Amino acid sequence: MAPAPLVAGESVAEAPAPPPAQPRVSTERMSEITRVLASDPFQGRSMGTPGEERTVQYLIEQFREAGLEPGGENGGWTQTVPMIRTQLKNPVALSVRQGGSSRTLRFPEDIYLSTVRAVDRARIANAPMVFVGFGVNAPERQWDDFKGVDLKGKVAVLLVNDPDFEAGEDEPVRGKFGGKTMTYYGRWSYKFEEAARRGAIGALVVHETEGAGYGWNVVQSSAGENFNIVLGEGQRQPVLLQGWIQGQVAADLLKKAGHDFAEVKRAARRADFRPIDLKASFSADAPVDLSRITSRNVIGKLTGSRHPGETVSYGGHWDAYGIGPADGQGRTIRPGAADDALGLAAMVEIARLFASGPRPERSLVFAAWTGEERGLLGSEYYSANPLYPHETMVANLTLDTLQTAGAARDVVLIGKGQSELEDYLAAAAAQQGRTVTPESHPERGLFYRADHFALAKRGVPVLLIMALAGGNDLVEGGRAAGEKWVSDYTSNCYHQTCDAWSPDWDLRGAAQEAELMYSIGARLANSREWPGWQSGSEFGQVREKSAAARRP
Repeated sequence: MAPAPLVAGESVAEAPAPPPAQPRVSTERMSEITRVLASDPFQGRSMGTPGEERTVQYLIEQFREAGLEPGGENGGWTQTVPMIRTQLKNPVALSVRQGGSSRTLRFPEDIYLSTVRAVDRARIANAPMVFVGFGVNAPERQWDDFKGVDLKGKVAVLLVNDPDFEAGEDEPVRGKFGGKTMTYYGRWSYKFEEAARRGAIGALVVHETEGAGYGWNVVQSSAGENFNIVLGEGQRQPVLLQGWIQGQVAADLLKKAGHDFAEVKRAARRADFRPIDLKASFSADAPVDLSRITSRNVIGKLTGSRHPGETVSYGGHWDAYGIGPADGQGRTIRPGAADDALGLAAMVEIARLFASGPRPERSLVFAAWTGEERGLLGSEYYSANPLYPHETMVANLTLDTLQTAGAARDVVLIGKGQSELEDYLAAAAAQQGRTVTPESHPERGLFYRADHFALAKRGVPVLLIMALAGGNDLVEGGRAAGEKWVSDYTSNCYHQTCDAWSPDWDLRGAAQEAELMYSIGARLANSREWPGWQSGSEFGQVREKSAAARRP
């Protein structure tokens, strides 16, 4: 008998009978798939390169061998994603004129920039610079950092994260956003979008490692390269140049305008903050290597036996950062082994488990997305051009960066309070003898930084497993060992050449995550349950609009 439908807010701790306890995914296969995807012939899996061709063909082979059917466009395995690729080329001339003197900004040491406009040259001449606090316009929170300031043709300078990220207990803003848990307003992507909506020609986020969740080495890892989906006529254009500015450089600009950086940050945490004219002008001139490329999402499926029009989807991204500047050892390929070749390997193993058993009642969709590292582009394009209706997609389960340090006593929950799927996570973890630990690095805003987010914006309940959210309580070494893995990885190898496959990896923990996501998917695919959003989530209202499509 199928489980009873889930009622909003209802606990699901009592789950169906657990599947067999023995490991069912193969760590050997996961390791081999990761090794291949992260090998030199794949060139770091950047879009529009020979590395993409090899990646797409290899994933199709793996999906087919796992037992999937083509799930893409026109009966094939892929969905076409039209993109532009841009890269700033030398010489990159950047300067700020302030107080009668001019300062040259070093790229990428002082400032990191790229463009996502289809231009062959990025030129800004003496654009006024305006500090706009956190760059947040949130009417539902009675918050507006802009106060009607005119940003047309200007460069917006914005603080990273949310207004309450560093708030003290006595500050009224405390708890108005997410506190240490980043909201979408804290994401650089939101800040760039809001600046564009207001007519800015450029947008610079002030980099501070704690608020960003990563160091300057991660910021500059793209080496001036960026991508965007091809925009149609009439669509709003992004700012011409977007990027990051070092905290000390921003502090110097404020000081010359008569303001103390620390005091300005405190002022920006008040609702009455008003934008500050930096009494400075920004100039930039750089040639742009512009090309148009056709990238692809790779999609497989298993058609459901009873309810084929209802889908449970799995996702991960196939792209990494391609070829970049040489590191100290002369390596130029950034292979993206843990991020996210290993997540794809886990997804292939999950697909294999489903295909080798009884056909699920609902359809299963497995998507390997393109362009995640450049702004969730492949998943966003799919979500705007879906092949399977959002209204009848039960859930999306995403695997992005799995840890390689061994078995864990717990699983880390990302986005606590968002979706009822966290109850499913707790039930499935309990079947494994594991507990659930809330993310210990909520300031990184991971809920808004992976491919599931594009589907969440369309109302689909989502669940993300990502090892960057906090150290697991490892069987060998405990929480300290788990945090050490996260710290070492994010500080040294995240988006870098050393994110490489190793035969010394301990993939027992990665296998646990794969089996966990398989268990949740199996429950959803063989029931009439429709998990929803929790009452405090910003995505619940979107889902509610399509409630009629999910009635029996």
